[in-house]
Amino acid sequence: MKKLLASLAILAPALALAAPTTWAIDPTHSQVGFAVKHLVISNVRGEFSRYSGKVLLDEADLSRSSVEATIDVNSVSTKVADRDAHLKSPDFFDAAKYPQMTFRSTQVRRTGPHTLEVTGNLTLHGVTRPVVLAVETTPAVKGMFGETRRGFAATTRINRKDFGLAWNKVVEAGPAVGDEVAISLDLEAVKEQPKTAQR
Repeated sequence: MKKLLASLAILAPALALAAPTTWAIDPTHSQVGFAVKHLVISNVRGEFSRYSGKVLLDEADLSRSSVEATIDVNSVSTKVADRDAHLKSPDFFDAAKYPQMTFRSTQVRRTGPHTLEVTGNLTLHGVTRPVVLAVETTPAVKGMFGETRRGFAATTRINRKDFGLAWNKVVEAGPAVGDEVAISLDLEAVKEQPKTAQR
C-alpha cells in the first residue's frame, strides 16, 4: 500500500499536467486587432474592446482541445469616430443586424514545442467560413494573486469579401480599402479552477 501511495505521489504532477484545463480570456490584458490596406500604400489598424472566450486545452491529446470566442462588433475602434461609424454601418459590419462575430474551433493540432494550428469556423456579417489560426503559446505562470495564467498569440488573414463586406471606392491609386484583412490576437488567459461539489 505504501508503495502504491508513493507511486501516486510521484505521478501526481504528471497526471495534473495531462488533465484537460479550461482557460478564460482576460480582456484587461489582451488585444484583438486587425489591419487593412488603405489606398494600397498604408495600413489602417483597429481593434475590438469587448470580447470573451475560452480555451479547453488537453495537452495529452490535442485533438480533444477546443477554442470558442465571441466579439462585440459595436466595440470596434480605429481611433477615428467617423470611420468607426462607417464600419458599423450596413456598408461593412452592419452591427445593428449582426452585433456579434464568433469563432468555434473544429481542429487543434501541434506544429511545434510552443505552437499550434487551430482550424475553426468564423461567423461574421451572417456568413460562416473556415479559417486557420497560427498560434504561439507560453508556459503557464503564477499571477499576482496566485492564479495561473498563460498567453496565446494568434494570427490569420481573411478576405473581407468572403464575408459579404464588399463596399469600396476606386481612386487613382487603386481601391480605397484592401480586400485582405490581417487579424492578430494577443490573449492572456486565466486557468479556471474545478468547481467543488456542494454539500
